[in-house]
Amino acid sequence: MRNEIKLEFDAISVNEAFARVAVAAFVTPLNPTIEELADVKTAVSEAVTNAVIHGYDGMEGKVTLHCTLQDKRLHIEVRDAGKGIENVEQAMEPLFTTRPELDRSGMGFSFMEAFMDRLVVESTPGEGTLVMMEKDFAKTACQTDEEE
Repeated sequence: MRNEIKLEFDAISVNEAFARVAVAAFVTPLNPTIEELADVKTAVSEAVTNAVIHGYDGMEGKVTLHCTLQDKRLHIEVRDAGKGIENVEQAMEPLFTTRPELDRSGMGFSFMEAFMDRLVVESTPGEGTLVMMEKDFAKTACQTDEEE
């Protein structure tokens, strides 16, 4: 069975909480553990925050959140049409930040990578960024079954 949502919202900080809640509600049919839910919410939060703070850098814009559930696999895309990332590889390094004056830790991509099973970042300077993440809930269900 396949299910999908696509949301577009203003690139403002308060919508980060909206995105977290929307994705959490979307995955509830999979009966995720508290830890899995927290991981997904954190990854979404980091991706949306990056779009707002780094992608648009105070400019007006939209963030698109596209989620698909199929066969206990969650696929998430967070897209902005902001300024893009000059060097994706460097941006994904732990502790790297372009906004130290905002007390940014530079751990956003590291958290996404740690909490999700797959992370791909595509970006074109001047055009925007697409963050794609996947979480396989079937893997956890199998591990739980084996432990019992």
